[in-house]
Amino acid sequence: MNHESQEFPRHLVIASMTGIVITMFMAALDATIVGTAMPRLVADLNGFELYAAVTTVYLLATTVVVPIVGKLSDIYGRKPFLLAGVVIFVGGSALCGAARTMTELVLFRGLQGIGGGFAQAMAFTTIADLFPPSRRGRVSGMLGAVFGLASVTGPAVGGFLTDGPGWRWCFYVNVPIGALAFAILLFGFPHLVTRRKEHRIDWLGALTLILSMVPILLALEWGGRTYPWRSPEVLALSGFGLIMFVVFLIVETRAPEAIMPPRLFRDRVVGNAAFAAMLTAVAMFGATLFIPLFIQSVLGASATRSGALLTPMMTTMVLASGFAGFHVTRTGKYKAMSVFGLVSATAGLFMLSQATASYTSVIVAMIVLGTGLGVTLPIFSLAVQNAVPPSQAGMATATVQFVRSLGGSLGAAIFGAVLTNRYAPGLSAGEEALAKAPREVLAAALHDVFLVATLLVGLGIIATIRLVDIPLRTSNRAVPADA
Repeated sequence: MNHESQEFPRHLVIASMTGIVITMFMAALDATIVGTAMPRLVADLNGFELYAAVTTVYLLATTVVVPIVGKLSDIYGRKPFLLAGVVIFVGGSALCGAARTMTELVLFRGLQGIGGGFAQAMAFTTIADLFPPSRRGRVSGMLGAVFGLASVTGPAVGGFLTDGPGWRWCFYVNVPIGALAFAILLFGFPHLVTRRKEHRIDWLGALTLILSMVPILLALEWGGRTYPWRSPEVLALSGFGLIMFVVFLIVETRAPEAIMPPRLFRDRVVGNAAFAAMLTAVAMFGATLFIPLFIQSVLGASATRSGALLTPMMTTMVLASGFAGFHVTRTGKYKAMSVFGLVSATAGLFMLSQATASYTSVIVAMIVLGTGLGVTLPIFSLAVQNAVPPSQAGMATATVQFVRSLGGSLGAAIFGAVLTNRYAPGLSAGEEALAKAPREVLAAALHDVFLVATLLVGLGIIATIRLVDIPLRTSNRAVPADA
């Protein structure tokens, strides 16, 4: 069966999408569930000094794996990596649940992160094998909505499991879900590969990418927290990472089949979409990390009420993502929707930077922000997939996911630095003058965080304006492995 000329049977498409949605929901849900369980987990394993490492190692593994797996899937097909990702993620989850020490947990979270990277790389890429770009918008919107739904339900599920059977079940719960996804994908997802030819794997590119990203991400995670920004440790990691990144770029310009060829970013759609996706990730990270802090520490809400107050934003993200997907499918145009999304996200962040100590102002701002973030979730991957040859869909889509992960890390570093530098001096001055309460100082610091986020995401508007609407293809070019 040649995929260029006909669609797959309906039952095969439904089974494949069901497996992909379950896999992505499991991976997305894991982050919020584990975050809820962390205080109890750290207390039981007696390892507060490794608190941040549990998240850092997962982020490192996921970010580094995404572009490598994306390129390899272009060569060998999506199915092996999708199945491997589920197995690795489930195995890592089981080991995390059985961890006896924080050190073991950190190591197993790294393994889990590799599986999560496989799944993240394949999520938006696998649908490219099942649907032509002209029909892909609504499916991408559905996958984007999965992330929002996981964000809404995750804290409640995590709290229930932690207070009930125990925090270990926050990891064990992935085992039956992953087994179901694996079975569905094994029998329901077709094995598609590119036309057979000799391939040369870019091992040197993979190595230099790892040697560049790991030190840089560690420096961003540790800077201002574990070590001062100007400490020898952070400077050494940053310097080495930047040097290796230059080496990586040199290697990629010469590699016959590069993991992430620099020429890819010279394409007007790919370059601008990747840049906008990175800045959108900065906004999403700022929203998920610092809005709860504002609600709890400035407005004085409990953790439970804070989760409830986030529901309107997350619900709006789900609805907006679905709407954007259907709109692009119906009209075949994505530029106007991407501009609207970035403008809305920028407006929402600016409203947060001006929010008063009232629930109404914060909720309205979150709804505006959620609308913008939701709209952009399916857009950029779809635009990039449509702009490159189908044989490069995995590499290009993984590149978008990679820059999104990098944007999250940059957001953590930038916003953390703004908060620390603004809050500590302000608190000191407030105590000396007895003119400000600590809550007011924190509110001012968080306003600065949201204002910086506004400026950064505002740059993304320029990138979306530079996008061009390329007519969405009505066919694919992949060929079944058994053809």
